[in-house]
Amino acid sequence: MNHSAPNIILINCDDLGYGDLGCYGSSINKTPALDQMCAEGMKFTNFYMASPVCSPSRGAMMTGCYPSRIGFGEFDGHWVLFPGQPYGIHEDEKTLPGQLRDLGYRTKLVGKWHCGDQPEFLPTARGFDEYYGLPYSNDMGRQAGRENAPPLPLLRDTEVIQEQPNQLGLTERYTEEAVRFIRDNRDRPFFLYLAHMYVHLPLFVPKPFLDQSENGAYGGAVEHIDWTAGVVLDELKSQGLDENTIVIFTSDNGSRVRDEGGSNAPLRGTKGTTWEGGMRVPFIVRWPGKIKAGKTCTELAAAIDLLPTLVSSLAGGENSAARKIDGYDMHDLLFREDGASPRSCLYYYMRNNLEAVREGAWKLHVRKGDSILRELYNLESDPGETENCYDARPEVVRRLEQLLENARKELGDEATGRLGEGVRPKGEVASPTPLTHYRQEHPYIIAMYDLADSKVMSG
Repeated sequence: MNHSAPNIILINCDDLGYGDLGCYGSSINKTPALDQMCAEGMKFTNFYMASPVCSPSRGAMMTGCYPSRIGFGEFDGHWVLFPGQPYGIHEDEKTLPGQLRDLGYRTKLVGKWHCGDQPEFLPTARGFDEYYGLPYSNDMGRQAGRENAPPLPLLRDTEVIQEQPNQLGLTERYTEEAVRFIRDNRDRPFFLYLAHMYVHLPLFVPKPFLDQSENGAYGGAVEHIDWTAGVVLDELKSQGLDENTIVIFTSDNGSRVRDEGGSNAPLRGTKGTTWEGGMRVPFIVRWPGKIKAGKTCTELAAAIDLLPTLVSSLAGGENSAARKIDGYDMHDLLFREDGASPRSCLYYYMRNNLEAVREGAWKLHVRKGDSILRELYNLESDPGETENCYDARPEVVRRLEQLLENARKELGDEATGRLGEGVRPKGEVASPTPLTHYRQEHPYIIAMYDLADSKVMSG
């Protein structure tokens, strides 16, 4: 392996919006650690997840592929995976942790997985040496509004070690796991994927963070995320690993917003939509001495670019040509002063429907759900997507429509009845079952979470 390969820490939040951090314009959430990380690293302003919802987004990031390519567009009509479904990332896919492990990295996921909860699809079957966390969203246990759901499982590797854990303490437990992993592997290359449960609803926030927040439980959750980032960065310095570790911070999709305290400003739309607010997310990358501090990158980039970038440019591996991926190596963007993005366009899928495409400054919308759209926006001058230029720029529309046709041929488009030539199946098992089953006699610390996923109050 490449003995100069850096340690890699990827911090991924759940439903954190583009405008939720101080360094991205928030005046209400206090995020000093992440603001400092931004000042010491590089901030991207045009970085995208490959889906506006979590299972497709996370599966895409782990494989370097658009969700539709790996069969992750939808799951028996659901946007995301639910407990006990038979699906997951196919065993033939080359995952980010799997490729890094092959290169000599020790790999661990702490937190949310949401790429399959059957034993065949758990993190330790898809490239992670170790796992500690929730296999799916924190609202998928027994709680108000979901009284018949299976108990929420907390896993260590493949074993359920607790059912219905107290979510008020879970982020602190995640942080302890991350610190322990860093210490245990300080003498060898490691990949730590820290996937927060915040700020997905319901928001269970410890009292100190709730009390100091000026933005209710939502702000308290954001500030808890910031605290964890500060602990991780401090640990790297304490262990003498700071200059040999690249730290990445992002979110799996935009904020739900509504009335919960989240913000995608100045973008239009929310989680679950292919407006900018659904898929454009914060992205900060820090590597002292290697990545220029205080730089803002305005080039187009996406989470599916992480796999080729981290495997090839950082870990010294070779991307397998056997299975096509959709990501590009962002080496020049990160390490060259005048680096240009290798990514010329981005496709916006919701489920398996192709709804929009971006090339350069221009974004063309052709669909939203069951409705046909004809809207064109210049995202450089109009990031809020307010001024429709469709009729004024027919030549741009024609160019972008050709890109959409290219995507339909390769990746498919259910809305127009197209089957993609490059689409591969998701993994599937024959007899799925949830990881947990409610037992009345079991001594749960919390048998039923008292918050519905539409509530944000916490104690």
